[in-house]
Amino acid sequence: MQRGPGPPKENIMIIIVKKGASESQVENLKSLLVSKNIDPHVSKGSMQTVIGCVGDVAHIDLGLIEALDVVESVQRIQEPYKAANRKFHPEDTAVDCSGVKIGAGGFGVIAGPCSVESEEQTVGIARAVKAAGASMLRGGAFKPRTSPYAFQGLGKEGLRILSVAKRETGLPIVSELMDFKDFDYFDDVDVIQIGARNMQNFNLLKEVGSHTKKPVLLKRGMSATLQELLMSAEYIMASGNPNVILCERGIRTFETALRNTLDLGVVTMLHRLSHLPVVVDPSHATGYAYMVDSVAVAATAIGADGLIIEVHNDPPHAKCDGVQSQTPEMFSGTMERIRRIREVVK
Repeated sequence: MQRGPGPPKENIMIIIVKKGASESQVENLKSLLVSKNIDPHVSKGSMQTVIGCVGDVAHIDLGLIEALDVVESVQRIQEPYKAANRKFHPEDTAVDCSGVKIGAGGFGVIAGPCSVESEEQTVGIARAVKAAGASMLRGGAFKPRTSPYAFQGLGKEGLRILSVAKRETGLPIVSELMDFKDFDYFDDVDVIQIGARNMQNFNLLKEVGSHTKKPVLLKRGMSATLQELLMSAEYIMASGNPNVILCERGIRTFETALRNTLDLGVVTMLHRLSHLPVVVDPSHATGYAYMVDSVAVAATAIGADGLIIEVHNDPPHAKCDGVQSQTPEMFSGTMERIRRIREVVK
């Protein structure tokens, strides 16, 4: 009988360093690991120092490593995601989005229209959401649509308009990159969004990971498991970009009353599995503007690191997703409730 190739040799283990260990002891340990063809990654937290060991660790004698004076304990990590794993990086990660911190206590609200339609519309909405307390401006210039006949976005012109809104308000820009051939147009974009449809576009993830250190807002795919979401984050991080923000926006189920099915328990679970910040999208999760407020408040209460909310000045005439878009007045009320909840959960 022909046997399969067997389990992959590439694996990871983590070494917990004893409290009080000196810098020289840690450096000597790193040198030892390198001599055994292991790539050590040191993560220093407030409570402990962890060394993540990437490579063929199957041949490593754990007893030998544990016997070293500097070592508290050694653990193998079985999960296929490594860099995104909380065991690898016990402390929460804060991602800096051009001055707005998301994660590790930093909370941000990203708001704006689904699609950039005109300069007047976008700048007006940007001013309104900033006045209400938004941290960043979202806006789609390149739009993935189910129908080829639907509005596909303004493309480069949309990005130019977003840049104008950024100059007018000072709000960092979040916009979706659909194809890496358009990457050069995103110079003024502060956070690159990878949409649900592209969550498993692995070539795009690798390109974004290797060509930029800009934060990446990675949306969960419409039918993706949490492990698949984390593996997609791993593609970006393994390619060289550690600045990943996870976005929960609900998944497709047999339920049709809402646009998607949102399980807010995902926020708690992702925080347990990963050190990466988690943002919730109540607009795509529900599909209805009147539901966004309560879901945004609930997501804040359960510990989300931020929200991304669609806001339009004239939802009935929006070219994309008007039904789920809050008006500026609705958004202002939601922000007030979020502030009150934040005071309680902090």
